[in-house]
Amino acid sequence: MLSFIRSRLEAAFPALKEKLLWRLLRENLHEQRKLYAVSILAMIVVAAMTSSVALVMRYIVDAMTIPDNQGMVFIVAAAVALIFTIKGMATYVQVVSLTRAGNRIVATQQVRLYDKLLRQGVSFFNLTESSDLLMRVTQSAQMARMIIDMIVTSFVRDLLTLIGLVIVMFYQQPVLSAISLLIGPAAIFGIRVLLRKVRKIMEMEMASLAEIIKVIQETSTGIRIIKAFALEERMSSRMVKAVREVEKRSNAISRLEAITSPLMDTLSGFAISAVVALSALQIFGVQGTTPGQLMSFVTALLMAYEPAKRLSRMRITIESGMVGVRMMFTLLDQPDTLAEHPDPVAMPKGPGRIVFDRVHFGYGTGRPVISDLSLVFEAGKTTALVGPSGGGKSTILNLILRLYDPGEGTVTIDGQDIRMASFATLRDRISFVGQDTFLFSASVSDNIRFGSPSASEDAVIAACKAANAHEFIEHLPQGYHTQVGENGAFLSGGQKQRLAIARAILRDAPILLLDEATSALDSRSEALVQEALQRLTKGRTTIVIAHRLSTVLGADKICVIEAGRLAEEGSAKALLARGGAFRSLYDQQFGAAQARNTA
Repeated sequence: MLSFIRSRLEAAFPALKEKLLWRLLRENLHEQRKLYAVSILAMIVVAAMTSSVALVMRYIVDAMTIPDNQGMVFIVAAAVALIFTIKGMATYVQVVSLTRAGNRIVATQQVRLYDKLLRQGVSFFNLTESSDLLMRVTQSAQMARMIIDMIVTSFVRDLLTLIGLVIVMFYQQPVLSAISLLIGPAAIFGIRVLLRKVRKIMEMEMASLAEIIKVIQETSTGIRIIKAFALEERMSSRMVKAVREVEKRSNAISRLEAITSPLMDTLSGFAISAVVALSALQIFGVQGTTPGQLMSFVTALLMAYEPAKRLSRMRITIESGMVGVRMMFTLLDQPDTLAEHPDPVAMPKGPGRIVFDRVHFGYGTGRPVISDLSLVFEAGKTTALVGPSGGGKSTILNLILRLYDPGEGTVTIDGQDIRMASFATLRDRISFVGQDTFLFSASVSDNIRFGSPSASEDAVIAACKAANAHEFIEHLPQGYHTQVGENGAFLSGGQKQRLAIARAILRDAPILLLDEATSALDSRSEALVQEALQRLTKGRTTIVIAHRLSTVLGADKICVIEAGRLAEEGSAKALLARGGAFRSLYDQQFGAAQARNTA
């Protein structure tokens, strides 16, 4: 059956030149072969019963028109009841099995797409809009399911039903059947004209749907800016334009799909009227046939109309859905921007000494961000990275996390090149607290437990106490089970930051990365967070990025990063005495503070 479907599809659809349609069928029909086998068997039964209805019409009419044939009437009545009972049961089995298979396809494809996203590096998400990804994960999977359902039902149920009814027609009236089939070439020509317009319209519709998602996302995340700058009218105009474009394209597709119905109606009407007229004139061998034979032929002709119409519309439906399928496979075939080593090794259980050896890196813009950087972060010590914005400090943390790979040089932890290490063992050795704290839309306890999913409730509470978070959590409506909202919307900045520190404490990793962890906090919150950080950094290899030098003067080593290079390094006391770049930064900050205090 599958080879037959493939041969017919390759002959019928230009999309198969790209092999996408066959790939879609090969992967999904095989995975759901049991459910589709049941559905196809049920469709064969439905097709057989539908053809039997037309065939039995001969015996119904003959039994009712021939006198003294009451016994035949009851036999025919029982046969009709049996046919429709079997058809109803088969239809139920077909619908249930086909729906289950379709739902499983959607679920499987969405999981595959999401897993593909998780394997991508950060650079992929920097270059790809989230609205486009949402379109691919949601709409593409649904379109894949729609196409497979359409192909299976059309090439099994509708095609077999049509073949069965045509056989009944030729069995009853061969000449009239040949005449009625003259509508086929005209219908095919009309459908080919419509197909040329479908793909372009669908591509534009998908782009407009992505714009709708983008506007909603930007409204949700940027509502403060929208309100503050009175951008409601502008955002509303963007949404109205996108919605109108989708409406326009949807109407165009609907018109193209709807044209097939009147086209088939008109052609079928002419065919049926011609057949009726010819039968009334009793030419072409019609004379000599029983009323039952003629009724059976006419019934088969009328019943063949619906499956023929569905088959004629199938090409337009598939062509429109192939836009989404193409988007889906484009994402699935996207090479991973940051792949794990084919034969990864586990990170050694060392103290956490990090070494940058002549590292070069750029974000693909042509301008290097890190240039020939050699730097050592001693195990168990706190190293502060300071310097002008854009100098490459956060990039250093990104390279340690292996969110990116250096263009040249190596980054090692305890002597192991991190490009050779497995992602799981590398990230298991690192805790991270950033300036823009991200919390999941879950409970307080769940957000903290992301640091160590197997941690007990007592361990979570202990981590929160160490992070100075336990007190405010206890005053929340449901305590540790309180939902924090989207990205911690129900919490203050200081509270979110302390939860992030608690998460890092619970992880208990030997390496700690802090990226401006206190820059956006008020004085009281900063004091609580700094106290928690002092507990967290003890005995760990800690790398701190800070613009406020007052927070890092006690670091074991301070590195000044300028234009992606190491300008100088040493203790705060030594750097101040040297009178170089750090001294200049120190005088700028503390000199300005003294001037404000004097004023």
